[in-house]
Amino acid sequence: MLFEFGIKDVIDILLVALMLYYIYRLMRDSRSLNVFNGILVFVISWLFVSQVLQMRLLGSILDKLVSVGVIALIVLFQDDIRKFLYNLGAHRRMRALSRFLSSSKGKDKAKKEVKETIMPIVMAAMNMSKGKVGALIVIERTVPLDDVVGTGEQIDAAINQRLIENIFFKNSPLHDGAVVVASKRIKAAGCILPVSHSLDIPKELGLRHRAAMGISQESDAVAVVVSEETGGISVAVDGSFRLRLSAEELESILTKELE
Repeated sequence: MLFEFGIKDVIDILLVALMLYYIYRLMRDSRSLNVFNGILVFVISWLFVSQVLQMRLLGSILDKLVSVGVIALIVLFQDDIRKFLYNLGAHRRMRALSRFLSSSKGKDKAKKEVKETIMPIVMAAMNMSKGKVGALIVIERTVPLDDVVGTGEQIDAAINQRLIENIFFKNSPLHDGAVVVASKRIKAAGCILPVSHSLDIPKELGLRHRAAMGISQESDAVAVVVSEETGGISVAVDGSFRLRLSAEELESILTKELE
């Protein structure tokens, strides 16, 4: 009997390809690409042995290894899987649906709260840009940053332009780390962020930019960077940069991403 290839098979192949692509991206961002390649080679070998060659004994052994291997992978990559699921739930379309379902009164209140959060950050970034004071401000969205907050000094203060500028003053002991903003408050300063090793980052960008990219890849946070060398203002969000921003552009991006 001839093999029938229909629309269901096309959809099946596309879904598998999409799943493999997202797994590849997850492994690449977590610097586990070699593990992904090894798993892919093992799965192809398993399918070839059990389905094509139909070796019963070897196929049975590989079946058992696959069953145990799935559990082992979940244990080994539980943090990456959790972040992936967080990011999936925090996707822009999910947030848009949440905003659509909320009442108009709630929307107005949310917009006012976003404005109160971002304006001190925008004003502080502009002042630090003029003085070429390096800064890194991370704004939490739906993915909790408790592990990042734990690496710094706890502050838990209202968002204030002067406070932000004082934290990043060159003689301040906390100026080298990142400030984390969450729940409309400055939670901590001097925080250590994961550094991105992406080859797509321009070479002229320094460690602050790599740290901003790292946190935007591992969470849905928005990271604002002020360059100490050039005074340029940048934003890292969803694993990509917006560089050389004006005050209006910075305000517009933060408003769009945080609403």
